[in-house]
Amino acid sequence: MRTIKTLAAAAVLTFAGAGAVQADEPSKMFASVTSGDEHTQFMSMVLANQAMGQGQEVRVLLCGPAAKMATDDFDGATMQPADRNAQQLLMNLINNGAKVETCAIFLPNTDYTEEDLIDGVTPADPEDVGAYMADPTVRYFSN
Repeated sequence: MRTIKTLAAAAVLTFAGAGAVQADEPSKMFASVTSGDEHTQFMSMVLANQAMGQGQEVRVLLCGPAAKMATDDFDGATMQPADRNAQQLLMNLINNGAKVETCAIFLPNTDYTEEDLIDGVTPADPEDVGAYMADPTVRYFSN
């Protein structure tokens, strides 16, 4: 009888411990995209969409050449087999609840204004982004 109680207690502790580990696993993905390369931009959006499809909360920060993806005049290549461009995948993320931002220095250092950004994209607040990145439940992806 004592052995059964010991095994039962061990099983409860094992499952409780597994639940605690699982709860600490990242449940959010922060993608920082800076590349001007069309393939890299597209694959970044594919992976972000895949993460969202797996139940991850997705947040995207577009900086440098990648920030142009968030503008009305983006003219990215259509990629196969999806037959879409990176901005179309970005818009899918937005339409499904992802937070998408351009880096805080993009607009002040280009000829673009907030009116040039596609619907659902806003300039980032560095303090807010930093706090988000510090969250231990956030998985960080950069390219």
